[in-house]
Amino acid sequence: MTKSELIQRLAERSPHLYLRDIEKIVDTIFDEITQALVDGNRVELRGFGAFSVKHRDARIGRNPRTGESVHVEAKRLPFFKTGKGLRERLNDKTPSDDSSSSEDSWY
Repeated sequence: MTKSELIQRLAERSPHLYLRDIEKIVDTIFDEITQALVDGNRVELRGFGAFSVKHRDARIGRNPRTGESVHVEAKRLPFFKTGKGLRERLNDKTPSDDSSSSEDSWY
């Protein structure tokens, strides 16, 4: 699902809200999650999962094409760990149960 598809689905479920308001809400949520990660905080959405930042130290890597050693800078990477509720929903779903109504009931 893309961001625009998410906004469209929310608009369908909430006809009393303007599309521009839904876009602002989604953008605000994503911006807040992003800013919390930039600040070094963890973001947990119970039943869905947790976003955190993993730190990778600087190291000496290897260019696979030439075999030459290269310096790889230290970096921070976003990390997502699924929550128990999401894992259970994914693993309990049978292949024949593809109806959208079961997906909709989770929201």
